[in-house]
Amino acid sequence: MNKVGLRTLALEDPSRPAWSSNGNRPLLSEVWYPASDNAEETIFSFGTPEPLFQFDSVAIEADLQQEKKDYPLVVLSHGTGGSALQMGWLAWYLAAHGYIAVAVNHHGNNSLEPYLAHGFLLWWERAKDLTLLIDLLLNDVTEFKGRIDENRIGVSGFSLGGYTAIELVGGRCSLEHFEAFCTSEHRDAICEGPKEFPGIMEEMPRLESEDKSFQESLRRHNESYKDERVKAAFVMAPALGMAFSEAGLAGVDVPVHVVVPEGDKVVPPKTNGHRFAELIDGADIEVLAGPVDHYVFLCEATECGKRLEPDCAIDHSLVDRRQIHLHVGEQAVMFFDRHL
Repeated sequence: MNKVGLRTLALEDPSRPAWSSNGNRPLLSEVWYPASDNAEETIFSFGTPEPLFQFDSVAIEADLQQEKKDYPLVVLSHGTGGSALQMGWLAWYLAAHGYIAVAVNHHGNNSLEPYLAHGFLLWWERAKDLTLLIDLLLNDVTEFKGRIDENRIGVSGFSLGGYTAIELVGGRCSLEHFEAFCTSEHRDAICEGPKEFPGIMEEMPRLESEDKSFQESLRRHNESYKDERVKAAFVMAPALGMAFSEAGLAGVDVPVHVVVPEGDKVVPPKTNGHRFAELIDGADIEVLAGPVDHYVFLCEATECGKRLEPDCAIDHSLVDRRQIHLHVGEQAVMFFDRHL
């Protein structure tokens, strides 16, 4: 396997203003890539006030390996309130097997900046982050410009990032469909809103009546955000399955692989992962059997992380997070090798 480099890119979207300031929308991103053979690797840990999570050795700011002319690209989308670095376990595995893997911190919905209601409620804006990220990597970022095969681009995402990936390959969400589900007798945990932002649903009436940027985005919610350059999607515990009608998923015409944990109480598999697999033509699904829960798709935790964030850092005694990451990483590489 290749050594893996890691580089941070402070990017922006000049076409969309930030919700929290007068500047452009931030697109702070992390890139994992095959590094030169002489790169020096070190274990990488992250989090505040002390490191809470970690992933395998990387070489910070190492040179991109020169043996190949260009590389396939996978863009990655994190879950609600998470971060680009939380996709590091999968991105590392992809890079070790010859991919450039890039994850973006979605503005207003990541743990590096203050949470914003816009970032949690205007889900469809996230797909546009990934499209611009692809644009910038292909055309503007000096280190990777000319080194990516634009005919071999895929997407992967976890939880709300899985929803984002489905939108990027042609899904069109419907707030009306989601609201109908959440006011029915069939509603489930997904309708309660994210635990990372308690009471967020109470913000909706004010934002809908007073905030122009919020209103403008709402009007665009059911548009297509499909990026024709993206040829395959690998999604893990994807959320908001009921935000898509059957017709809203008819536009997905690329290979899709869904992975769901059987014990997921945060994003119930029946109305989310299984729904995507059933309604997307040709999609397949793998169920991780046993007491595997939603947060198994986060990076492995440090001892400090297990102490401070036990709900998302500690697994059932029968679950080995590292082994699941290795298995899912292998499946992702096999999937993208086959379809890109």
